[in-house]
Amino acid sequence: MNIKRLETSRLFHRFGFGPRPGEYAQALKDGVQTTRTRLTTVPTALTTSTPVALPAITDLGKRPKDKTPESVPFALAMRSQTQQMGLWWLDMMALSDHGLTERMVWFWHGHWATSIQKLNYALPMYKQNQLFRTHALGNFNAMTKAMLNDGALQFWLDGQDNTAKAPNENLGRELMELFVLGVNRYSEDDVKAISRVLTGYQVEKSSGVVTINQNRRDTSPVTLLGKTGSFTGDSLTDFLVARDDCATFISERLWYRFISSTETMPTSFSAKKGFATRDIATTIQTMAADPSMSDEKYAMVKSPVEWFISACRALELTPSALKTTGQLNNHLDKLGQVPFNPPNVGGWPAGEAWLSSATAQYRLAFAAWLIKQSNLSALQQIPKDSRVAKSADWLGVAEWSARTQSALRSAVDDPAQFALLALCSPEYIVSA
Repeated sequence: MNIKRLETSRLFHRFGFGPRPGEYAQALKDGVQTTRTRLTTVPTALTTSTPVALPAITDLGKRPKDKTPESVPFALAMRSQTQQMGLWWLDMMALSDHGLTERMVWFWHGHWATSIQKLNYALPMYKQNQLFRTHALGNFNAMTKAMLNDGALQFWLDGQDNTAKAPNENLGRELMELFVLGVNRYSEDDVKAISRVLTGYQVEKSSGVVTINQNRRDTSPVTLLGKTGSFTGDSLTDFLVARDDCATFISERLWYRFISSTETMPTSFSAKKGFATRDIATTIQTMAADPSMSDEKYAMVKSPVEWFISACRALELTPSALKTTGQLNNHLDKLGQVPFNPPNVGGWPAGEAWLSSATAQYRLAFAAWLIKQSNLSALQQIPKDSRVAKSADWLGVAEWSARTQSALRSAVDDPAQFALLALCSPEYIVSA
């Protein structure tokens, strides 16, 4: 395989949501280093080529009693806000000029996995998404401090029920295991200690506003990971994030989501060194230049949302303009991935979990639905005699297999069928 094409393809599909028509071919001319710098440099101001209007997400207040005149309008408003919020984020992913920012917001959503299913209210989830935007490529220590004061996460993990008289261990345990340190890097005594540190938080469910009730706090000293003292949320974060286990764990998560969900992370993986100052942008840039990016064995299956957004970019479609929102959500739901609704605190699965005979059929139906709504202008501009070869550039695919080339050749006279075969090909579903 052509290594230059492979690296360029991975830069687009792993550090963004795929190229727009013409971008991959231009990147090949520019070279890997120039493309890597362009795609992983943090912009000073973020813009989209097609402006995405902010959704109208407001505090709806306390839920009215059932069967009252207010209950139906309230339920409709909740549903409308959740729908608006989901479409807004999908549009941001599809239309953004800086794919890395959106890709990192998506990564952190899966890392600090929080679902609207428990909160029901859109506003706390929207605020959390904005928080991810602020910190997506910033400092991990600052992000962790902000997350401890995030109403959606606190409510999702029962932080508001954690009091000195009745400690709740959910948030403290997940903070260490899934967010900052990793599995088997703490003891059950540490869980009990950190849970005492995190007492007193209270959340207003409808707005996500977090306050600390000092009357519910346990301020007595604890022994946590070998250190005895009195911690606040901020000093706890400083202590945990500074640990070497944190650097190892975040490197492991980045490896799992960006490089390989099947191969073990080698000790030579450069992301850990890049994370020395806990600067996320530096870490991503280091990872993007790692030798693993040019190693063919590190293939990654696109998750349903990643596949859908990359298809929208190739087909020049805007998610919110698709017919209809209900049908879009139905397609995503069948494939098992709807933004703002991860299955559990561990986030979505990866790799072969997305590959089954059922999902293959759902993906074909989804792709056909999308193709009907595209004019396929980028594909139709490619002459038929070079359509098979040049379509790899259109979609940012490193190389078509002989089998896929044969299938595509059979459909060169039918753009819709050609697009369907290409979008559902193994080479497009998997980032080689």
